[in-house]
Amino acid sequence: MKPLHPMPTHCPVTGEPLEITRLEGPNSHIILEGRFKPNEFALLSGEQLDFLRIFLKLRGNLKEVERFLGISYPTVRLRFEQLLQHLSYESVEESQAKNPQSELTRQQILSALEKGELSAEEAAKQLRSVKKGR
Repeated sequence: MKPLHPMPTHCPVTGEPLEITRLEGPNSHIILEGRFKPNEFALLSGEQLDFLRIFLKLRGNLKEVERFLGISYPTVRLRFEQLLQHLSYESVEESQAKNPQSELTRQQILSALEKGELSAEEAAKQLRSVKKGR
């Protein structure tokens, strides 16, 4: 059996989500073709999926996630809030209403990036949010 590769979720050219149009039974070789909707977890980035796995492994304890990853609690909380928003479990407005202090300032974002607590992609996303005044 050939080794399986992680499923790509976005088009390498446009960055748009890919559409699942074909499924195949590995032993029966039955092929199903159509337009299939992936579940919300299938579209998480590798980094988001890793965070979710750690969160679940540590039974949802954000303080334990902080210790495990060696990053600050506000950064852990921010990643968790971003994960909820990405999964459409909570809107930006709901998140900010529950915790108005959750949004980092530009300086805090740059500091977290410098310390390796945020990836360049996460930092860029947060900086765009701050710039838009969200």
